[in-house]
Amino acid sequence: MTDPSSTRPILMFDSGIGGLTVLREARVLMPDRRFVYVADDAAFPYGAWEEAALRAHVLELFGKLLDRFSPAISVIACNTASTLVIDALRERFPGHPFVGTVPAIKPAAERTRSGLVSVLATPGTVKRQYTRDLIGKWAQKCHVRLVGSDRLAGLAEVYMRDGFVDEEAVRAEIAPCFVEHDELRTDIVVLACTHYPFLANRMRKTAPWPVDWLDPAEAIARRALSLLAHAEASHRGETLPEGADLAVFTSKRVDFPTRRLMQGFGLAIS
Repeated sequence: MTDPSSTRPILMFDSGIGGLTVLREARVLMPDRRFVYVADDAAFPYGAWEEAALRAHVLELFGKLLDRFSPAISVIACNTASTLVIDALRERFPGHPFVGTVPAIKPAAERTRSGLVSVLATPGTVKRQYTRDLIGKWAQKCHVRLVGSDRLAGLAEVYMRDGFVDEEAVRAEIAPCFVEHDELRTDIVVLACTHYPFLANRMRKTAPWPVDWLDPAEAIARRALSLLAHAEASHRGETLPEGADLAVFTSKRVDFPTRRLMQGFGLAIS
């Protein structure tokens, strides 16, 4: 007998297109699953919001999304939203599984040889106590530099839509990640925003020396796969077009480059 939950989609949520990096990995692990990708572009960038207002906004939006699509699980493919709202989402919707995205500080601390680790994130993720708690728990023996970038997420959005990015701007944004101390150098940079892996090649090109760029997308996808096995069947939501994964933009304004990008990811605009 077919489990009704297997007919329900996995919902991927981000403030923009960064969560596509997680969707890409999730499809490798779950090729038979349906996906709904939600870009809350009407509210982008999240870093500009006051915390209480952003929390209320995401909670209200998810109430509508869960009613509309009845996903088996939801992946919050956004570090800022996860560190701020994931606990509130689980409290508001206790019967629904949520997968969060948090800075990969634990694996960075385990892999570093120099003990110098940088966390490249949005200003919102950098200032959040949750991030500092992760450092205190997993990286006490490391020197961890938190680097908040105001521009990288936007640069990644432009790059994915237009195919061009100002490499000098990328160089300037990542420069604070590189630390030299007592003949040791930063050897790991945690990409603590799902937008950033889209710029990984440009980062490698403009970096002053080679480092390990830690992308958590695969780990997030694996966590989603493990939770999916425990997702309970419930009522069906909106019926998805046969054979189509969907992309939903909260602004309802999708320009041609964005539409082309979504088509490249096999997503039909809803």
